[in-house]
Parts: sequence; C-alpha cells; structure tokens
Amino acid sequence: MRVDEKPIYEGTFTVTGGNFDNAGEVSSNIKSVLKRMGLSRDVVRKASLVAYESEINIVSYARKGMIRLRVVPESILIEAIDEGQGIADIELAMQPGYSTATDKIREMGFGAGMGLCNIKSFSDTFLISSEVGKGTYLKMIIKTNNRSLNS
Repeated sequence: MRVDEKPIYEGTFTVTGGNFDNAGEVSSNIKSVLKRMGLSRDVVRKASLVAYESEINIVSYARKGMIRLRVVPESILIEAIDEGQGIADIELAMQPGYSTATDKIREMGFGAGMGLCNIKSFSDTFLISSEVGKGTYLKMIIKTNNRSLNS
C-alpha cells in the first residue's frame, strides 16, 4: 500500500471497551462497506474476520479504541488502535490458545486465545506493537487483487 495512493474509501469506527452488547457492530459495518464496493467474497471474509477479532480484543481488554479502514484499488488497510492494558509479551500472546481473558469474558464465549493468531493468518501483512499500561496498535493489510476497483 503506497502512502500517496488515493483511497476509494476511508473511515474510522469507535469501539467502546467493555461494551459486549455492541461487540461485532463495527466489523459488521466494515463488512457491509466492503460488500457494497464489490470486493470478492474471500477478500470481504478475510477483512471482516480481521476487523472482528480486532474489535473483540478492544472490547475485551481496552478502555476504548478505534478501527480505521482504508481501501485502495490493490489493498485494504485495517488499523486497530486501543487505549488499554497493553500486551506484556507479544510473542507469548501470538501463540494459539494463549489468553489473559477473565472468567467473565470466557463465560460470554470469548477469550479462546485465537484472536491475534487469526488476525495474523488472515492478513497479507501484519504488524503489532504494544506498550503495557498504554495500549496496542495493530496494522493489517489484505490484498484485493483488483487494480480497477472503483467506488
């Protein structure tokens, strides 16, 4: 994704930490945007899953956050930025099944420890940075394989 490339779509979506009643709403909105753009089902599925897992992590572990979506003809950029507890050991957190979820989160059906693994595996590019006590930043790029995508 080139920095100077004119976006077809740009949007920022707010996510409220602890608000499980609305968990999934942002990723659903992102899915709708991408479907309306005529992207392939596979690309929409990957981007929706990446957005959903990112959103659930913000709801589960942060006070607040946002998900940014930027679509250009050849790729989709999704950034998840939160103000939360941060991740002390990113390498450990990336291991399938590792979770710091509370019992309450697990009782709601979340916290299986697959979120970051899924995000990485469904992204063509995945970057993560985190600072304990401040928050986490995720950058995911999904290739659209569509040079002629128009709004």
